Amino acid sequence: MNVLKHMEAIFIAAALVAVPAGYLAKIPDAHADSYSASNAAIASGDKMAVVTVSAKRLDAAEKAELLALDTVTAGSRM
Repeated sequence: MNVLKHMEAIFIAAALVAVPAGYLAKIPDAHADSYSASNAAIASGDKMAVVTVSAKRLDAAEKAELLALDTVTAGSRM
């Protein structure tokens, strides 16, 4: 009859053993391989979409102006 009194503790102990064992059982299957983008494109057989973004870079004065505008608008939203 003592087993029925401690069924909650037995369940928690079993869970503490079973859950990590489930994760540990998968560790040998998990391995990391290094792939480059060209290897992935060759393996899939599809062409990879390439996006080229061209824009002029902001100088320090333009960055400061944009940051000042951003702080003003962020202050008005609060």
